[in-house]
Amino acid sequence: MSDLVRNFIGGQWVEGSGGVYASINPATEETVADISSASPADVDAAVKAAKEAYKEWRLMPAPRRGEILYRVAQLLTERKDDIARIATQEMGKILAETRGDVQEAIDMAFYMAGEGRRLFGYTAPVEMPNKFGMALRDSVGVVGVITPWNFPVAVPSWKILPALIAGNTIVFKPGEDTAATGAAFVKVFEDAGLPPGVLNIVQGAGVPGEALVTHPGVRIISFTGSTLTGLAVYSKAASLGKKVTLEMGGKNAIIVLDDANLQLAVDAITWSAYGTTGQRCTACSRLIIQKGIKPKLMEALIEKARSIKIGYGLEDAVQMGPLVNQRALEKVASYMSVARNEGVKIVAGGERPNMDKGFFFEPTLFDGVTPNMRVAQEEIFGPVLSAIEVGSLEEAVEVNNNTPYGLSSSIFTENVNAAFRAIRDLSTGIVYINHGTTGAEIQFPFGGTRGTGNGMREAGQAGLDSFTEWKSVYVDYSGRLQRAQIDNEDILGKLE
Repeated sequence: MSDLVRNFIGGQWVEGSGGVYASINPATEETVADISSASPADVDAAVKAAKEAYKEWRLMPAPRRGEILYRVAQLLTERKDDIARIATQEMGKILAETRGDVQEAIDMAFYMAGEGRRLFGYTAPVEMPNKFGMALRDSVGVVGVITPWNFPVAVPSWKILPALIAGNTIVFKPGEDTAATGAAFVKVFEDAGLPPGVLNIVQGAGVPGEALVTHPGVRIISFTGSTLTGLAVYSKAASLGKKVTLEMGGKNAIIVLDDANLQLAVDAITWSAYGTTGQRCTACSRLIIQKGIKPKLMEALIEKARSIKIGYGLEDAVQMGPLVNQRALEKVASYMSVARNEGVKIVAGGERPNMDKGFFFEPTLFDGVTPNMRVAQEEIFGPVLSAIEVGSLEEAVEVNNNTPYGLSSSIFTENVNAAFRAIRDLSTGIVYINHGTTGAEIQFPFGGTRGTGNGMREAGQAGLDSFTEWKSVYVDYSGRLQRAQIDNEDILGKLE
């Protein structure tokens, strides 16, 4: 890409006043694009554009809004490979995974477009005579969307699409490492006919996000990213009376019991731990193994980890790309010393591969990990898996639940009783049986417990809750004042 990537404000692609920085390909260390950063003044202009557009957008019938989102889905389908290539160039994961990233946005666009003919409220009987009661979803106003680089299309779609179908307008701040991908995503909405100002994008690190969080014209902040940043966002936005939705860290585990299907478990664990180079909030970073199956499972996993082909994600044979940037590489590498100091054995990986360029790190497997070690508690966010031995299902569940996070968990077993006990007792927002840790399809709620979030969910029917308010409505069809006809004192008190 040679053109400057700009901000999109009020229906116009404009240069920001916050300077220019380079988006770097983490596999080649070459510049993918130059990015025009937004200043607080640019964010203010974007919020004002969104606020002005809200006046008309909220009044457009929801089915008409849905028709625009159907066109978004169709255009995303046509541009899937092009957007996926940009994402691979900017953040590094292999092309098959970035295609899947775009596909999630396609699925979400079709799903939320359909909500334009639903957006269900409900009716209920009322205790007062000659009155009708109903509860309706209502739009809120301007939504600030702040997303990370690891799923640069899917994660924004989980926020932007439900917010739009509900009648809100948006200022979107993508991860600074994937600014060009974010711009390509927003261009789809422009070309689909979304009115000017309904969706705006501001680029850059730090400053525009801070300005968005604190802007008085923004009613909702929806954030996905690190726990440290998320809690800071929560504190600032909540102190200003804003509604805040958070999706943050994870320390996900796969439990493998002695009766598990070994090959099924090996394949799922490999993908869960090393797919996206471990840079997923749902990645498996803890392997909780019952001691009977551990020797065979570890042997197979070591062989698998050593066989993974590392390289540039646009090359067909590559199975794992680089970490997103130098900071991420240094963080992952630092945990090798942490592991050794804790007495952990590094049985696979643990080093940078011998490559001329790029932020690559080998698929790594730790053995001899105990539940309270740093490597078992802290989010490393890289291709690192820690094996923890347990003696029973009960111990495995206890270990799984003993972290600050609660996003995704999994268990491999052929015992239906054990599976259902795990479903009941694993305290995570997502539970898989005989499948690796990952997210959820777009028709189901996505989110976690404890330090992973603040109780809100994305996707499915629950995804609308973050971007709507409930309005209770009463209609009196008597044609006259009812007070004189009411004998029940309890009802009379409620009327007053």
